[in-house]
Amino acid sequence: MYPPRSQKKRSGQKNRKLRQRRLWLTMNAALLLMIVILLSYYFINDRQTAAGVQPPNSAPADTENKERLPEDKNSPPDSSASPSDVPKEETTQEKAKEPENPVQPPKDQGTQNTDKEQVPEEKKDVPPTSLPNKVSGAEDTSKKDSGTPEAQSTVYDNGKAVTIHFVGDMIFSGKVEGLLEKQGYSYPFTYLGDTFKKDDLTLGNLETPVTTGGVSAQNKQFVFKSSPKALNALHAAGMDVVNLGNNHILDQGEVGLLDTIKYLDQSGIQYVGAGKNAARAYEPLFFKRGGMTIAVVGCSRVYPEPNWAAGANKPGVASAYDKASRVLASIAEARKQADLVIVMAHWGIERSLTPNDIQKKLAHDFVDAGADLIIGGHPHVLQGLEQYKGKWIAYSTGNFIFTKSSTPSTWKTAVFQATCKPKSGCSMKLVPYHAELGQPVPMNAQEGSQLMKELQKLSIGGVKISEDGVVTPG
Repeated sequence: MYPPRSQKKRSGQKNRKLRQRRLWLTMNAALLLMIVILLSYYFINDRQTAAGVQPPNSAPADTENKERLPEDKNSPPDSSASPSDVPKEETTQEKAKEPENPVQPPKDQGTQNTDKEQVPEEKKDVPPTSLPNKVSGAEDTSKKDSGTPEAQSTVYDNGKAVTIHFVGDMIFSGKVEGLLEKQGYSYPFTYLGDTFKKDDLTLGNLETPVTTGGVSAQNKQFVFKSSPKALNALHAAGMDVVNLGNNHILDQGEVGLLDTIKYLDQSGIQYVGAGKNAARAYEPLFFKRGGMTIAVVGCSRVYPEPNWAAGANKPGVASAYDKASRVLASIAEARKQADLVIVMAHWGIERSLTPNDIQKKLAHDFVDAGADLIIGGHPHVLQGLEQYKGKWIAYSTGNFIFTKSSTPSTWKTAVFQATCKPKSGCSMKLVPYHAELGQPVPMNAQEGSQLMKELQKLSIGGVKISEDGVVTPG
């Protein structure tokens, strides 16, 4: 007898559900097995990679033959480590690396020519080893006698000393010019009185062309141009010598440099560090003061283009690149004729409170060649002092007559005073000033004392600086 149809239907449904359940379980089991296999593969692969074994079907890694870059031992250290005595705002620039050459290595600067306007020479170039034995004839006669030294100076320490003042960077451009047009061009010297008139020699860095013409340099962020009106006031204040060897003197091209020379000659201010040709740029100037013959040499280790260097028939600066060989020759020649040799050098890193290795090496080389006193500029801040082989090095004299930036360390400056005797060398004293817009303003006693402490910390070799600015070697 056949089962009822309803029972038969229920039996069929039950069988179908069993088959579906078995199929579902089989599929799930297969999926689980695949997952397990994949996980196992990746686990084994990771272990092999960690152990240095190449996974199958992958390209072999050339770990043994791969070139390793050498460690750059000359790269600057981590600039985030700031010395305790240096403001944080300056530390990144202190570690900056000064370029070894201005864009490209300068060629032989004694024979370098240019496609620009050529300036005819009045006479043949004189090689640096046979510079003329002359004393500046356009010096301020109110500052002692002048005359021509013998080829070899006879040095006597008769106890008589000469007083020399030197200051930092000076411009009469931009906001400074606008202020001076309102206040008068003697405004920068309001608080200096007759300091520079009573001494024997005053020196500074003229960081601007003085011209009404010229063509502005196109490859620079800051381009300066100052009025000739400034120079008569500068000379009237007592300035005797300016260094033109810097990274702004050609801001208005060669025409601007030649105009600057013309206006300096008219004002009675002498210049070093640049000229109508290489012979004049590297030539030392000689001054007779208090029975002493003083030589001054100028140069620059900072300028934007190789063609800024003076050539045989080309206006430009005295270059301190290429081991400063020609500058060293000028110093050595000056040493033969002078009782005191001063070198004015433009070098270093802007806003860095410490001299870099290039500054220190050059300064020592200058002393070894015969320099007695080194005056540095360009960083726009005061750097410390060093005495090397009994000779003083002022690595940076800061700003003196300048615009006012947003960097507080550029607001501090000083008048440096060197009292020198032929055999005894020079003693040093600093008078602290604020570098306000276009005018140095004396610091009060507390501010000055603090600045002297800061400079003592920045100085090299244990140099001591008292609260009243007297500098003594370590």
